[in-house]
Amino acid sequence: MTRFPFALGFAALLLAAPPAMAQNDLSREMIVSDPAAPVAGDPKGDVTIVAYLDYNCGFCKKSAPALEKLLKTDRKVKLVYKEWPILSETSVVGAKLALAAKYQGKYEVAHRALMGLVGAKVPTDKMTAALTSAGIDMARLTADATAHNAEITAAIKRNDAQARGMQFRGTPVYLIGPLLVAAPLDYDGFKDAVAQARKRNGGG
Repeated sequence: MTRFPFALGFAALLLAAPPAMAQNDLSREMIVSDPAAPVAGDPKGDVTIVAYLDYNCGFCKKSAPALEKLLKTDRKVKLVYKEWPILSETSVVGAKLALAAKYQGKYEVAHRALMGLVGAKVPTDKMTAALTSAGIDMARLTADATAHNAEITAAIKRNDAQARGMQFRGTPVYLIGPLLVAAPLDYDGFKDAVAQARKRNGGG
């Protein structure tokens, strides 16, 4: 069984959050079911993974293929993406591009393309080139980014409030059922964490 040195109780973190934030952005409902947050996998899955990520984070990129593989092999997992762009200015650009792609039904395509870029502080032109190569309609993305700028910005601010309220120190952070894992995971690590979450939830 994989050991998680950074695993903590999710509920305990919520109790430790500032009261005003806990009632709003830090409520469990907004963390797990924010309507602005992109979702993959089974929307009604028995285990929910909430992933706080940055497109300039090497550890996030390292874990991305393993998380994608998990969704393909475990059809009962719900994945909630949380854009948390904290590493550079282009991290914010990447987060906004990905969320804008959601309006043409291609968030996951954008996410995969951006996570596939090598290096930190990836320049904006490299990000847009990757999205274009992935088949995203950039004219529509630009229009959607402008039209929905307020909603996109508000979603990113909520994610930031949640992450800082729960005292995350950097990306990636994965809330896997009742577990919190502040470390990159490989496929076996994700699989084991999901099994532990199911066991804690009484599912085996």
